[in-house]
Amino acid sequence: MAPRWRTRSVVSATRGNPGSPAQWHRVLTVLADVSLFIGTRSVWTQAATHHLVLAAVISLCYAAILVTGVLALTVRRAGSLARLDLVVLVTAVMLVLCNWAMNHGGGDEGALTAQAARELAAGHTVYGRPWPWLFHGKGVALTPTTNGGYDLTYGYPPLAPMLTAALLWLGHGAAPATAVTTGALLVGTVVLWRMLPAPWRPAVTMACLGFGFLPTYARLGYPAIIGLALLMPVVVCWPRTGLDGRLGAAGIARAVCLGAACAAQQLPWFVAPFLLAGVYAVRRGELGGRAAGLVVLRLVGIAVTTWLLINTYFVVQEPGPWLDGVALPLTQGAVLHGQGLDDISLYFTDGSGRLDWYGHASMFLAAGLFALFVLFVRRLGPAATVLPWCAFYLATRSQDGYYLLMTPLWLVGAITAPAAEFEHAWQPRPGPLAGVRRRPALAAVSALLVLPALVSAVLAVTGSPPLRMRVTAVRHASAGVVSALTLRVTNTAGDALTPHFTLTQGQGMNKYWSLVRGPATLPAHSTATVELRPPDGGYGLPKTKARVRLRAFTATPQTLSSQDVHLREVPGGTG
Repeated sequence: MAPRWRTRSVVSATRGNPGSPAQWHRVLTVLADVSLFIGTRSVWTQAATHHLVLAAVISLCYAAILVTGVLALTVRRAGSLARLDLVVLVTAVMLVLCNWAMNHGGGDEGALTAQAARELAAGHTVYGRPWPWLFHGKGVALTPTTNGGYDLTYGYPPLAPMLTAALLWLGHGAAPATAVTTGALLVGTVVLWRMLPAPWRPAVTMACLGFGFLPTYARLGYPAIIGLALLMPVVVCWPRTGLDGRLGAAGIARAVCLGAACAAQQLPWFVAPFLLAGVYAVRRGELGGRAAGLVVLRLVGIAVTTWLLINTYFVVQEPGPWLDGVALPLTQGAVLHGQGLDDISLYFTDGSGRLDWYGHASMFLAAGLFALFVLFVRRLGPAATVLPWCAFYLATRSQDGYYLLMTPLWLVGAITAPAAEFEHAWQPRPGPLAGVRRRPALAAVSALLVLPALVSAVLAVTGSPPLRMRVTAVRHASAGVVSALTLRVTNTAGDALTPHFTLTQGQGMNKYWSLVRGPATLPAHSTATVELRPPDGGYGLPKTKARVRLRAFTATPQTLSSQDVHLREVPGGTG
């Protein structure tokens, strides 16, 4: 007869000894320790080739991981396990620093932030100035827009360049910006680690540093990392902000951090309304409407003052470009990209003539989720740090970074904002109405709140591509390299369209092709022949049977028309 494993007795065996750590605490420590293996071999390989001192440090980190794993399963006192958690944190910090030392070149956001810092230090304007040379031949990604151009300007609030300006002595390129974001992540992690109860601290190390994706974004120079670091102390025990009607030192610090986070990047703008509404609901259930309103007003006043102090110089020096810059991610008209609903139009169909409706769907969903949060804060309160990011799934830019970058806030909310904190929170409810049952009425209101987002999403997905395209000739510079394409394009829409063409393989976008011959704008219900040239003089055909898509974007209205093309089968010549 097979033995029966007594899991319950094993897990609860430690309860008899008050000084012994809980088994789930051991599990978290081991998981945090194991998470440090993620990506470590690749950076060790780099270091062993180019920097032996760092390779030696990483090898010592491997030893620390192994020894800590053994001790985490064998120590008998909670205090000893807590000290091991500190060892895991220090090891994670060392690995992040080693990785930054080997890979601090940054990405597009890091390059833009560093350049903005240099312009700021030189006394020049920061916003509204394109810096195309940052993207020439350095592997820095471009953000194409539907008007045929690229986003080459700085489009974030100014805190990141202000901090980066102090580290410009680190050298050229994006290194100063990546140093700021990596430092912000490390400082934010240590502060959060210290603020949480000891048994939960390994989860902080794991979520912030161990999994690897947040240090990667920090090494790319994402300003959102600074916003995340500032939001971490804001979210710790956030339902208790303004307890007994007083902010106190902790509440004032939270408000300052919230304002600074909103001055670092736009993502904190989306979570702030949920936190403020939640604080109001909890305090109103405790103190009444007037006292709760005063708490939130003081909180908002301090946050807005902090935000204005950071932005004042730019508001005075360049008010118009500053306003356009901080709103740029919302208005730039970037092409479809991400892992959300827009993939249907991008990969699974031939496009859509109603791309604008993805943006409408995202805004409607954000507003609907906020209204639902207010209506059902007792149930949805614990999810205040997760709900705001759901709206990005319907947006034209739905990349997973919008979800990943704020995941530590999910963890903090789960630990410090449980459902019990919202048990007596105020929820708006109408008075009794004759013949109206409350539960069905609330269900109907909930459905109405999300209906605009669903309708908008359906409109976006079901839109037909307005352009029909056919490749009629291919010119080759050499075998396997295309130097020009001739297309027959028909505009089936009722509006004149100005298309911008590109060829893509797999996911992502390539640079736009230039128009050599033919009309730039196609009148409604017209057909024209156009000739295109690749941006770098030649387009290399894939050697395998990779899917090649001809894409045409228009800005007004925003549309996408796509067509699979088989360029090797199209007749053409050389030249």
